[in-house]
Amino acid sequence: MENKQQGSLAGFLVPSIIGIALFMIPVQYDGSWTIVVKIIADMISDAIGEMLPGLCVGIVTLSAILGVIFLSKPNFIATYPIVANTFSTTAIWVAIRIVGAIFIWLTYLGVDADNPDSTIGLITSGDNGGFVLHDLLSVLVVIFFLAGLLLPLLLDFGLLEFIGAMLTKVMRPLFTIPGRAAVDCITSWIGDGTLGVMLTANQYEGGYYSKREAAIISTTFSAVSITFSIVVLAQVDLMEYFGLYYLLICAIGIVCALILPRIPPLSLKKDEYLVEGKAMGESLPEGYTSSFQYGIALARQRVAEHGGAGQFLEGSFKNAAGMWFGVLPVVMCIGTLALVLANHTTIFDTLGLPFLPLLQLLDVPQATEVSKTMIVGFTDMFTPSVLAAGTITSPMAKFIVAVISVTQLIYLSEVGGLILGSKIPVNLPELFILFLERTIISLLIAAPVAHMFFTA
Repeated sequence: MENKQQGSLAGFLVPSIIGIALFMIPVQYDGSWTIVVKIIADMISDAIGEMLPGLCVGIVTLSAILGVIFLSKPNFIATYPIVANTFSTTAIWVAIRIVGAIFIWLTYLGVDADNPDSTIGLITSGDNGGFVLHDLLSVLVVIFFLAGLLLPLLLDFGLLEFIGAMLTKVMRPLFTIPGRAAVDCITSWIGDGTLGVMLTANQYEGGYYSKREAAIISTTFSAVSITFSIVVLAQVDLMEYFGLYYLLICAIGIVCALILPRIPPLSLKKDEYLVEGKAMGESLPEGYTSSFQYGIALARQRVAEHGGAGQFLEGSFKNAAGMWFGVLPVVMCIGTLALVLANHTTIFDTLGLPFLPLLQLLDVPQATEVSKTMIVGFTDMFTPSVLAAGTITSPMAKFIVAVISVTQLIYLSEVGGLILGSKIPVNLPELFILFLERTIISLLIAAPVAHMFFTA
């Protein structure tokens, strides 16, 4: 019995520590600060760099084809759940995948790429589709693969349960939500925001969260994952600031979580339940004297329930497939369109004008260019960093955009769309108001901090 308990503890500690070392601890490499996952990704990119654009074309094309097939819900859909989860989606997202596939083929083949004045050339030129394919997707495809393979080290061996138990006593007084919501929150921060939304929706539909609690958790804690944060910062070529960057993201996330539940629209939500009588108490279960003891017990239980190498590999490939086939086509479609609009129209100039006085007040360099990135983040989280990489030269301004694009959180291409598609009681106007509130709070914190570490 003693050996089994020790083994269970080791089964919790060893993978969790390895995962933390890979994803969360900055290291110095080749003269700059980065994290181990990014170092490995760079090595792979250097070794097979010429193959990556072609790989991206194949992934986006397959995503579109199978997305169309799975719209008809074929009989074999239940036989292969990983395939079904990866390719089953709504008609609008299939349409986006198809457009992404068209864009990526035109760009890969270089159709009219030297003639940006033509309609197709607008899509395929190096500043638009060419930039997204060769400078963004070719980075994402490697990082998504590595993150998908390695994230189960953080997700599947009890770390979330342990942290959730340790945070139980602070969640209600600080954030007005149940202690058990810590698991949803940590899943988002470490794993993926969509996982947090799905967990929250499941708990709300089961009667464990009220309308108010579900709205707060999904819009305030379903945060952008470490993986996506790495990609955003790498896109603006500032990985040496990853430690500062991620600490600032966490700090802004905490401040937003303190403020937003106490102001409209979240403060107007009712404590009503879809299923009455299911909400659980928040005291320690009988037999436990501390949150630490309870957290260790939960972590050991998770390890004992784990299915071993088979489950690890299944979870790894499921994560990687979801990122490859679900995200890359959206980035190709929305990112290309956003760059076309940014480079050839004044729409983002106009939408960003209300933020210009605040950016100037905060003495943000290239305030006009930065203002163009503010609203576009509501459609897709990657697009602001894509715009920043293509139009902004100031490292301080790039850093601020990278921070804001992550802390804005509610982007329709993923988290926002998933919330709208669930039973969580938040509508589109409320999402946009929350997006604006998060943007303003983030700016008021990120700009002064950036001034401490950068020169204009």
